[in-house]
This record gives sequence, structure tokens and C-alpha cells, in this order.
Amino acid sequence: MLLALFGAVESGIIYAIMALGVYLTFRVLDFPDLTVDGSFVTGGAVAAISMMNGVPPVMATILGALAGFIAGCITGIIHTKGKINALLSGILMMIALYSINLRIMGQPTLSLLNESTFFRQLEGIWAKTGMDDFFNGILQSLGAERVPSTWVIVIVMIFVTLAIKFVTDYFLKTEVGLALRATGDNQKMIRSHSANTDILIILGVGLSNSLVALSGALITQHQSFANVNMGIGMIVIGLASVIIGEALFGKKTIAIATIAVIGGAIIYRIVVVLALRVDFLDSGDMKLITAVLVILALVTPKILQARKEKKRRLKKRAELNSRAEGA
Repeated sequence: MLLALFGAVESGIIYAIMALGVYLTFRVLDFPDLTVDGSFVTGGAVAAISMMNGVPPVMATILGALAGFIAGCITGIIHTKGKINALLSGILMMIALYSINLRIMGQPTLSLLNESTFFRQLEGIWAKTGMDDFFNGILQSLGAERVPSTWVIVIVMIFVTLAIKFVTDYFLKTEVGLALRATGDNQKMIRSHSANTDILIILGVGLSNSLVALSGALITQHQSFANVNMGIGMIVIGLASVIIGEALFGKKTIAIATIAVIGGAIIYRIVVVLALRVDFLDSGDMKLITAVLVILALVTPKILQARKEKKRRLKKRAELNSRAEGA
């Protein structure tokens, strides 16, 4: 159990970067962007093929994020300049990216088992410090016979994900970021202030997909392979992370909302791992589990709010009755 939870946290931190990208379009821009399912694979495909051609892992990862940014910008252009519905624009780009990703990879699956990935380099550096044995000893003392990977992946990805979170927070408080948020709230209003909403939408969708592609590039290196179908359902996972995080931690400020998204991504992976340990569920039920989680995350806050409102009305009625009896 402890081993499975460790792995869930490890992958959840990486997927949290993708969830932050989904948050930018889904919550900030109010843009239902399905490009995510394609750009996630694009990031992984570009990173994989780059490393196989001798590009250093860090640079390959950056190239993957850049490819995602370009894909997102094209979706924004299709919507703003082509005057095509936002949802349909994302679907069209997602379909196009399937073929583009196949072109990039040259085949449905690319193996990175013989490549020096970002995480393998980290593991090599970490092994020289001797700290891995120390942390593994802690887990073993808690009952785990082994650990799925070295601690360095978790530690480094926590710093990377938090750094992206703080940069996102800062960006959304800048003049451009505020204009981006205003565009999501009320396009007509921000347009009346001479802001170019088309450019803002293109930029926002591009930045969102760059984060999604960055996550895809890191996941590809983490699992040591890229597959053309690995992005299927990624938008649902991203939305689940956003909705679960907001339901549990709130969304009063940008800083709280972004940390909630990260927490939601980790909790989502943990819940999925725990659910798959139930006897009557197997790995093929993951999409069903995700759908149920999203439904619960959407419905539960409304039920709790309705109960709270009902209690408030009953309390107010009781106060009015007591006043009437007193008079």
C-alpha cells in the first residue's frame, strides 16, 4: 500500500503541471480546450525524438513545451481569426495533432530505455550522494519492502511544480495576466478598454498547452516511452484535478486556486490507486473512476451548500417565530 501511494504522489506531482495548464483555459479564460489530449502527446513526442537525436534532456523538454505552445496558439487562431466555436477549435486541433504526433514519432511508440533521460541523470547524481539509501530506509521502516524510484524525482518535481505555480501566480497578477483574467470574465468589457482579446486568448491557450506539453515531456521520460495514445482522456484528468482541488481547498485567490489544483492532481492519483486496489475494479475501469470522481466533486459541494442554506433558512424562520411570539 505504501509503495503504491508513493508512486501515486510521484506521478501526481508531474501531472499537476498539466492540471495547471488546464486551469488556465478552463477557469481563467473560460475556454473549453480539448487540444490538451493532443498537445500532451506532442510534448512527449518532441522530447523523445529530440533525445534520440542527441539533444540534452533539459533542452528536449523545453522543445516539447515550445511545441505545445505552438499547438495551443494555433487553436487560439482557429477560434479567434477563423471564428470557429472554442470547443470545436480544440477538437479540430486535437484530431490534427494525432497525425502530427505520428509524423514526429515515425511510429506509434518510442522507447527511451536506452536514452539518458532527465530523471535518469538526476538518479545518477543522487546515487553519488548516498541519500537514496537514507530515504529508502525511512520507507522500509514504515513497512515498504522497496520503493518504485529514487526520492530525487519526488523532491525535484516538487520544486519544479511549485516554481511553475509561483510563476503562474505572478503572471496572472501582471497587467497582461489581469487582462487575461478579465477576458475570461467579460470579453465585451475588456474590449471596451481597447484590449486585443484575440491576442490574449491566443496567448492564454498557448501558455496552457505549453504547460500540458511540458508535463507530457516529463511523463514520457518518467515512464521511458512515448505512445501516440497516451493523451486520451487527459482533459478529463486535468478537469478532475481542478474540480477536486477547488472542492477541497477552495479558490478564493489565485494563489489558493493554483495550490488547490496541485493538491487535486495528487489526490486524484491517490484515489485512483486506492480504487484500483478494490477487488471488483481493474485498470480498464480508470476512465469510469475518473468520471465518478468528477461527478462527486461537482455534486458534493452543491449538496453541502444546499444543506447549509436550508439550515440558515430554518434558523432565520425560528428567529422570526420567536420574535413574533415575544411581541
